[in-house]
Amino acid sequence: MMRSSCFRGLLQPAMFTLSLLLTSCKVPATSTPVAQPTATVPSTHEALVQLFQEWREFERPPLREGAPDYTVEGFAAAEPAYDALRARLDYMDINEWPIPEQVDWHLVRAEMNGYEFNRRVLRPWARDPAFYQSVWMERSDVPAHEGPTHHAVIEYWTYELPLAPKAQRRLVRELAVIPPLMEQARENLTGNARDLWVAGIRNIEAQARNLDTIEAQTRTMATPELTAAIVAARAATEELVAWLKTQAPTKTGPSGLGRDDYTWYQQQVHYLPMNWQQEVDLLERELDRSWASLRLEEHQNRDLPELAAPADAEAYAQRQDRDATGFMRFLFDREVLPFKAYFEPALREHFMPFVPADERNFFLIAAHLDPLPLFSHFFHWFELAQMDNEPHASPIRRGALLYNIFDTRNEGTATGVEEMFMHAGLYDASPRSREIVWIMLAQRAARGLGSLFAHANEMTMAEAGTVHVDWTPRGWMRNEPELLQFEQHLYLRQPGYGTSYVTGKYLLERLLAHRTQQMEARGEPYSLRDFYTELMEAGCVPISLVHWQLTGDDRAIKAIVAGY
Repeated sequence: MMRSSCFRGLLQPAMFTLSLLLTSCKVPATSTPVAQPTATVPSTHEALVQLFQEWREFERPPLREGAPDYTVEGFAAAEPAYDALRARLDYMDINEWPIPEQVDWHLVRAEMNGYEFNRRVLRPWARDPAFYQSVWMERSDVPAHEGPTHHAVIEYWTYELPLAPKAQRRLVRELAVIPPLMEQARENLTGNARDLWVAGIRNIEAQARNLDTIEAQTRTMATPELTAAIVAARAATEELVAWLKTQAPTKTGPSGLGRDDYTWYQQQVHYLPMNWQQEVDLLERELDRSWASLRLEEHQNRDLPELAAPADAEAYAQRQDRDATGFMRFLFDREVLPFKAYFEPALREHFMPFVPADERNFFLIAAHLDPLPLFSHFFHWFELAQMDNEPHASPIRRGALLYNIFDTRNEGTATGVEEMFMHAGLYDASPRSREIVWIMLAQRAARGLGSLFAHANEMTMAEAGTVHVDWTPRGWMRNEPELLQFEQHLYLRQPGYGTSYVTGKYLLERLLAHRTQQMEARGEPYSLRDFYTELMEAGCVPISLVHWQLTGDDRAIKAIVAGY
């Protein structure tokens, strides 16, 4: 049963205001001061790029018996090198740099703070069995995989079948990491976080199934070396699963970070200018707003026929094809997004399969009634296509930021555009589709609230899931054990990810408001297309930093730095 004391305030009006963004919660820093460098630190952007490259090389741990080293001894040995890199960063004088270059400095700072926090507090290699999941069958829809991952994951989705000889040799090398890594996991996993431990077993079990899939797909072409590598990887995976299960009954501790560490991480690593309580206030407000807006939409649409899903796969494919064409026309002809020839292929590559009604999860229920709300969320694929086709000029922003630092930017934007495109007229010909947008927002606010209470250790992961289910309209999250467990587990593993959809959405709306007011005061035209062009050109970086770059307003960033 969910403890009512942990559910306090969920029905009370939120007290969230803009001014809260400019406050900084003072919590104890989890890092120790770094030593002053012995030589003068060059203070140029070129020197920062060089430092970034050295930092990224350092951040990849050395190998230990063929696998990345996450042992206590390995981190202790790396500490002096980290301190030296951090000192070089901290003693750079960036005050006269152009704002975009200062933003780059803060991105390196955020990553280094993330490393420090992981080493001292989060410690996924010690607390989180899912950290050792090695085989990934699909590309993530954000710049990197969601949640903490180790440094030798196998991106099987990058392979083309049938495997060429060179690809087989590469896969053999990658699979060879799994046995020593699974062995190391039994040494490293000393944590007592019960929810993370029990839920993480499923990830390693999934790895065994993925290896079965790889074996089946390569059976007719595999060399003896590849066959042996798959067999060895699967055996090591099964041994780890068995060990995790024997240890599970001894795990009794909480899995959340606690409010103070959660706030420090969000502010100093993800550059979210909010504390734990402010996130609660915002998500409660958005949950209330989404439910109330849904009720008003339903009243407005009460005389219209209900939305109906296509009867079969062919009809659904035709619906998606038609809607994709109309969606791209809306985005380009209505001057919502800048035209990019690669946007439409990126969308079409991710059409959703037809699924029988009794097998549809939350998102597939929505997508079968109308694909457009999720097509809007597939803004993700536009951004990844841009990263692939037009890499950012700054090497620091060119790839994925570490530690999921991109979450409010990517998940917040993908969620934000669902409502923004709706208000811009996407559903003028289908008013009932607006109801889906509010339902999806309610679901994201509810699951984020649950994750906040779980990180405060005021709810278990299961209790957080109850909030998630009970506050999703129309019962669309009921009978959802797989999706529910996946989402709440991810949000417990990656602090702030569960709330990033809504916090990032809010910061995106705030940026649009402030940038529009700024341009209006200058008497200059400013369209939605201008806004999204600037947003996407800034790269997949925290929205608070984009806000500074586009508006020149650095108050939130100063408050974050002061909170360190």
